[in-house]
Amino acid sequence: MVDTVTIKTHPFDDDKLREECGVFGVFGHKDAAALTALGLHALQHRGQEAAGIVTYDGKQYHGHRSPGHVGDIFGREAVIKRLPGNLAVGHNRYSTTGETAQRNIQPLFAEFESGGFALAHNGNLTNAQILHRDLVKRGCLFQSTTDTEVIIHLIAISDQGSVVDRLIDTLKRVVGAYSLVAMTNDKMIGVRDPMGVRPLVLGYLDGAHVLASESCALDIIGADFVRDVEPGEMVVIDKDGLTSLKPFGWTPSRLCVFEYIYFARPDSIVDGSGVYEARKRIGAELARESHAEADVVIPVPDSGVPSAMGYANETGLPYELGIIRNHYVGRTFIEPADHIRHLGVKLKHNASRAVIEGKRVVLVDDSIVRGTTSVKIVEMMRNAGAKEVHMRISSPPTTHSCFYGVDTPERDQLLAAQHSVEEMRKFMGADSLAFVSIEGLYRAMGQKGRNEQTPQYCDACFTGEYPVSLIDREGGETIPQLSFLTNLG
Repeated sequence: MVDTVTIKTHPFDDDKLREECGVFGVFGHKDAAALTALGLHALQHRGQEAAGIVTYDGKQYHGHRSPGHVGDIFGREAVIKRLPGNLAVGHNRYSTTGETAQRNIQPLFAEFESGGFALAHNGNLTNAQILHRDLVKRGCLFQSTTDTEVIIHLIAISDQGSVVDRLIDTLKRVVGAYSLVAMTNDKMIGVRDPMGVRPLVLGYLDGAHVLASESCALDIIGADFVRDVEPGEMVVIDKDGLTSLKPFGWTPSRLCVFEYIYFARPDSIVDGSGVYEARKRIGAELARESHAEADVVIPVPDSGVPSAMGYANETGLPYELGIIRNHYVGRTFIEPADHIRHLGVKLKHNASRAVIEGKRVVLVDDSIVRGTTSVKIVEMMRNAGAKEVHMRISSPPTTHSCFYGVDTPERDQLLAAQHSVEEMRKFMGADSLAFVSIEGLYRAMGQKGRNEQTPQYCDACFTGEYPVSLIDREGGETIPQLSFLTNLG
């Protein structure tokens, strides 16, 4: 008898920061559901736990939400046919708040006096617990354990008139990092948090407006990229076109810099910068800062590929695919005995001995979180005959947790928060280890360096400087019951 062991879809990525979520919306297209399913497929990297779509056909709402990958959920024509209408909102979920359960799969839906309301949310509210407590005291009945439902209840109790005004009223009460796509009977609304920590883009296709977390989701449906939704901007789309509102006042932009390092797809354009080229520039900066005498540069696929190319171009070293990735790993596999469980890593990656044997290798990866994956990578190189293994990381050391919609371990589980670079090198068994500096990262992004007064990005996971208040973690003394917050910084 054999044991069946369930593993994560990507067993070699257990040591990665987990992506946030993906949102997508279509207003004014007869194939809204099918286009949304395709858009979510392009955004699959932002959340692999569950997906959902809600549509409106002019008379009633239709929805389908399920755990799993987009292709498995919406890959059948029969499912799409059950989602008629020319308005649709979709969501890919990777849970950063709330349990893994059917009731937490988005888009969330509610019936207000004015009609139905569907909401998809990427990000995290940092005062959700306090707001939740006060809403429960008022008698609100929560149907999920997500922070997104706080927004629904705040809209419901708002004393403002229209749904747009109620949503503005609500967002002035919440603190956090978010991109929202909402749908009513006759409108679609896109909102980006005042600091623009989470991305959101606007597209256009055959007379229809499209909202998406990344531009790659526009490409898959053939939509034109129009522009980024600006930090603190609300776009309201109806039959008369698009209206832009700026209800929150001006705040310095602080897009999450990890979008460029790891989260966004390489073919996306985020806030005007191509992700692929940004990663190559980071790799080149890494090479300038920490060149190693070596024979070959090898990326840790897939996220380390562009940075490794930049590193190789800068140093003139050969670039080789010395680690081959299996893209067809399933969600489960069968093991005949406990003593070979450690071989599970080879389901995802395998070293190419012909490229590695006898060589001094530079391995380029995007980040180190717990460090467990790096140990396996170095061991894999040694077993393939590498003469030396030099680890190069295209981000600064991850020393702090994220509370803005990215699932990260607590600080005591972050290797760089507990150990020096030399101690980390010894732990993973590399001959050398180096990270790109925070200043080098900013230079790669086209800045002169990190402006200490007003950094251009959210880099809290590297610096511990959180641009949006962590009210729930601070005990909540800074916010009275449901009072307005006019300054989200």
